[in-house]
Amino acid sequence: MQDFFFYVELGLNHVLDFAAYDHILFLAAMSLPFTFSSWKKVLLLATVFTTTHCLSLLLSVYDIVLIDGGLIEFLIPVTILLTAVFNLLYVKTLSKERSMVLHTLATAFFGLIHGFGFSNYFKMLMSGEDEQFSPLLGFATGIELSQVLIVFMVLALTYIVQSLFKIRHLHFIAIASILIVIITIPMLIDTFPW
Repeated sequence: MQDFFFYVELGLNHVLDFAAYDHILFLAAMSLPFTFSSWKKVLLLATVFTTTHCLSLLLSVYDIVLIDGGLIEFLIPVTILLTAVFNLLYVKTLSKERSMVLHTLATAFFGLIHGFGFSNYFKMLMSGEDEQFSPLLGFATGIELSQVLIVFMVLALTYIVQSLFKIRHLHFIAIASILIVIITIPMLIDTFPW
């Protein structure tokens, strides 16, 4: 059981590590269109992201699917950019009219990419381990807990900014998404594989 909590902590640190801010940027971009009144939708997206993230880890740990690390390192900022651009394109759509199908499918696909990005490090940690499911479950638990924390922080920041500065939610989404695009561009340049 002690190993399980080690991997829970590893999952928490994986997401909350500011040196690896790509995960936080993606979660922020994913959460921007939502408010506390739609918390169930963003929690669903975070859970889908965790599930597919861990699925790609599982596929990689058991050598079922292997993908070039350089390509994955480039695709991770692509997922952040696409999520922020998606926010900008659909910022005028009322949240009640927004379909969750596209959000959910994109989040699932992006979760696979982010999971493959961490798979080499996770495999290195797992070398010599006889049992691999329990560590993966602990890691998934840590990821989910940290993602819920980040989503809550984004929703709280949204609420505070809108309340204090009287900024409309649509404007907040647009401004924050543009900032995320600006932050992501150097990541794309640095990881460009060709």
